[in-house]
Amino acid sequence: MTEVTRILARYLVQAKPEDVPAAVKQEAVRSFLNWLGCAVGGSIHQTLDRATEALRPFMGAGQATVLGRGEKTDILNAALLNGISSHVFDFDDTHLRTIIHPAGPIASAILAFAEHHPVSGADFLHAFILGVETECRIGNAVYPAHYDIGWHITGTAGVFGAAAAVGKLLKLDEQQMVWALGIAGTQSSGFREMFGTMCKSFHPGRAAQNGMTAALLAKQNFTSSDRVLEAPRGFAHVMSTARNFDEITQGLGEHFEISLNTYKPFACGIVIHPAIDGCVQLRNERGLKAEDVASIELEVHPLVLELTGKKTPRTGLEGKFSVYHSAAAAIIYGAAGEGEYDDDVVRDPKVIALRDRVNATASQSIHEDEVKVRLTTTDGRVLDKHVAHAIGSLKRPMSNADLEAKFRGLVEPVLGEAGTAALLELAWKIGELADASEIARAGANVGKVRKAEAV
Repeated sequence: MTEVTRILARYLVQAKPEDVPAAVKQEAVRSFLNWLGCAVGGSIHQTLDRATEALRPFMGAGQATVLGRGEKTDILNAALLNGISSHVFDFDDTHLRTIIHPAGPIASAILAFAEHHPVSGADFLHAFILGVETECRIGNAVYPAHYDIGWHITGTAGVFGAAAAVGKLLKLDEQQMVWALGIAGTQSSGFREMFGTMCKSFHPGRAAQNGMTAALLAKQNFTSSDRVLEAPRGFAHVMSTARNFDEITQGLGEHFEISLNTYKPFACGIVIHPAIDGCVQLRNERGLKAEDVASIELEVHPLVLELTGKKTPRTGLEGKFSVYHSAAAAIIYGAAGEGEYDDDVVRDPKVIALRDRVNATASQSIHEDEVKVRLTTTDGRVLDKHVAHAIGSLKRPMSNADLEAKFRGLVEPVLGEAGTAALLELAWKIGELADASEIARAGANVGKVRKAEAV
């Protein structure tokens, strides 16, 4: 069998920034900026309060920033906590082919690392691109079978990406990179059973922490199997019922997975986005209010009900996995940002009443970013809306202006208007910075953090 792990490791070690097209680098900047906004914004969530309180007695020296919270910890725990905060709103980037959220494990690891080991912005961005490439290619090799049997692929593939990115910054040689991938792979985990709980955001955080650990161990020649990806008892065979290793090895350096990255306009599972998009359009076009709606029928891809079929969510985190709540919120508020997944909104009797008038039917003929909405009004009108491609998809991507507006909405409640503007400016020029850790310092909240509502 081809030495899949070694081929990937060799590429990672030999890859040079000048070999990466400018358009790919620009998409990496967009991806990082989106991650940064989500990480700072998510820092106010009580998931971070609970994680920090639990771990604070055991944290090491203040080597790296916990974004948005005005405190420092050791780089391993900083990677964990920033990874959690970047995903807790479920507002981060998505590689649509695999439903991986690529930036979380990678950026959380290398930003913490950069505060302890000086890293230029150019090297930081290159490592970020290679980490995403590793994570998504491994994901491509096992998706959808790996995901279908219950693995949360952001956690399971993300640990490889974090190891590769930190390993690149550590200048691992080929054998050390092979070991780093092996050490990462033996820590690969994350169950879809955890969706709707605090553990979902724990997965990319732990992937960041474990991936960094893998690279640091490999730097000291801590050994692992040389065949973690392809061996009969390795990652792809043990954790998936089907696999295609060509997805990992073919075309390395010729095309880049980060070019396929997408960004969420709505703070929930991406498979719900078409339904939200369709309901928002109907609301705005017809001036609809909740009391005007007799029923909403959604024809959706089967994955929508599999992932987001919670009919009676009890918390905001559960609401992110309810197509029923999301459609109701879209009609009532004309939006589905973080505020529409607040606990109080999920429990609002008005929202619940409309949610109960939403029905969803799965159809194999519907694509993942498509929906057919049929809304019947209380006066008997039947209104149809077909969304062929949801906003935020590759066919209808978010612009730079859209990303900036999203960033400000997430970060201003934490850093204020001036702090947000300064951080946004730095994020856009990450590849030009002499010291990438300048981003982390600007993302710290030295004042009082706004208290998140209880879950």
